[in-house]
Amino acid sequence: MTGYFLYAFIYLVAAVIAVPIAKRLGLGSVLGYLIAGLLIGPVFGLVGDETSTIQHFAEFGVVMMLFLVGLELDPRSLWAMKNKLLGLGGLQLGLTTGLITATAMLLNQPFGISLTVGLIFALSSTAIVLQTFQEKALHQTEGGKSAFSVLLFQDIAVIPMLALIPLLAIPELATTANDATHHDSYNVVHGLSPWLYGIVIIGSVAFVTVGGYFLSRPLFKFVAASGLREIFTATALMLVIGISALMGLVGLSPALGAFLAGVVLANSEFRHELEANIEPFKGLLLGLFFITVGAGINFSILSETPWLIAGITVAVMMVKALVLFVIAVIFKLRDANKWLLTLSLAQAGEFGFVLLSFASQNAVLPQEVTSVLSLVVAISMFLTPGLFILFDKVIMPRYRAEKSLRAHDTIDEKGSVVIAGIGRFGQIVNRLLVANDVKTVVLDIRSEQIDLIRRIGTKAYFGDASKPDILHTAGAPEASLLVIAIDNKDTAAEMVKYAKHAYPNVKVLARAFDRGHGYRLKQLGADFVVSETYHSALEMGAEALRSLNIHPFHAERQKMVYKNIEDQQNDILYRAWLDDASGERVDNNYLKLFVELETLIADALKEDLHDKHSKMRGWTPPPKGYAETLSEDSKIDK
Repeated sequence: MTGYFLYAFIYLVAAVIAVPIAKRLGLGSVLGYLIAGLLIGPVFGLVGDETSTIQHFAEFGVVMMLFLVGLELDPRSLWAMKNKLLGLGGLQLGLTTGLITATAMLLNQPFGISLTVGLIFALSSTAIVLQTFQEKALHQTEGGKSAFSVLLFQDIAVIPMLALIPLLAIPELATTANDATHHDSYNVVHGLSPWLYGIVIIGSVAFVTVGGYFLSRPLFKFVAASGLREIFTATALMLVIGISALMGLVGLSPALGAFLAGVVLANSEFRHELEANIEPFKGLLLGLFFITVGAGINFSILSETPWLIAGITVAVMMVKALVLFVIAVIFKLRDANKWLLTLSLAQAGEFGFVLLSFASQNAVLPQEVTSVLSLVVAISMFLTPGLFILFDKVIMPRYRAEKSLRAHDTIDEKGSVVIAGIGRFGQIVNRLLVANDVKTVVLDIRSEQIDLIRRIGTKAYFGDASKPDILHTAGAPEASLLVIAIDNKDTAAEMVKYAKHAYPNVKVLARAFDRGHGYRLKQLGADFVVSETYHSALEMGAEALRSLNIHPFHAERQKMVYKNIEDQQNDILYRAWLDDASGERVDNNYLKLFVELETLIADALKEDLHDKHSKMRGWTPPPKGYAETLSEDSKIDK
């Protein structure tokens, strides 16, 4: 038992040290885990033979990840993305498999081995790619969505691959494989005839689909009624583990079964609770999986045939990248999106380890070939974070630079209001002004935003409003108002400073990021400053009170009490902020006043709560019987 504790401690220490350092250096958590495994395994030899055993356990993190991915989808979503799923995914899998199979056959490999290798290398790493997309916020980009479609098709394609690979068995290896699988008491379909095996497969998938839909809801309701969170967690784990075990018993991929169960439960009212309970286990096991990949790199085989392994790795990644780039062009992915699809999926995947083991057990691949290909899969996965770094540091800056080269529009109109920034904030301001026949000139530096706004009928110009010449051309000297609605704090401050110096007669209304930014804008001369979240938060708070059955009139009074106290104390806080000579603007005096503000607001709200007569003249309840009068009037109207 002590030995297991020591190994667990080594793995955790490696992760705790390497991952934060990798994140800080911009390398991403996945590369951090891989480096941690490399250090404790091949480099320092702190872990050894137990790595392969732990990896089998850690692969359950991939199963959980696919379960969570399935929860984010529902059958309607899958049907809606059928074109990308079948088009992008099917084309990628088919072309990659065909090219790698043909290349292997040209190198005098038998067709069975060539096809198996082609199928294995056609898969990409769902675990690395999706986790990196999430960390870098790339999952909502067009390239990210396309990559997800390809990964989803690959995961689904694992089922026919598992059915096809045993048919490619090499007779010379069959005896050894039969001896190895003879003792496998957990494969209930071993020895069944093909038609009976097919019936078992269909029945298992049907049970997961139908049973998951009709049986899981009563089960979760029963467990949720107990009010014990740990039992709900145990139930969620039981569900995923049970489905994985069932898939393994019939010779299918546990990960695919978990994904199917997630899709079935995507419309369940317990979906969010399931996500919250499974997510911590998924993250920990995925991290452990990546560590074992790094620790499992066999340097002895690598040292014996370094050029062969390096050549295969580079060739596989180049072939996959070429296929993906062609597909991206065919499906009209533009700019950086086609490179994101190309670089993110150029590696082999974690399912490659599963299929290599499966192929070896079924007498399709010799053990020496399996060892070399496993190393190729691991190294390609190890190189993947580097491809994302290439995308971040080289590809993206290039396209940003190209976009910045777009010539500024010729501003051929003048207005009484110049609006800098036409995002979600500036659009609302502009609509109100235009609806009241106020002529506006709208500027924004984001070309894609300008194009979008024009498509919905709003007149806007591409131009950097922070540049004096652009602001002058937009008519700032003759304008009555300058509305600064951009979301860059420093740029907004510089604009306020310049505008109040160059156009002292123009009133400047500025959007602030937070209280401190608002004070800074006010100090620089802005005539009116509003925090982008202040009023929306007040409205949300009032709605929260109403949703808890607190009378709407009282909720409105509470909101006004809060606003009045805030308005009264704001100048005091601003003066304290100005008096701070340290430059940090948050000294002890300011903090003391801020705490006093919190206390004042809390006391005022409590006083209003127990006050039967409103002191707020801006909002008073209607007279008694008002609701009944409205009801009678409506009857008369009818």
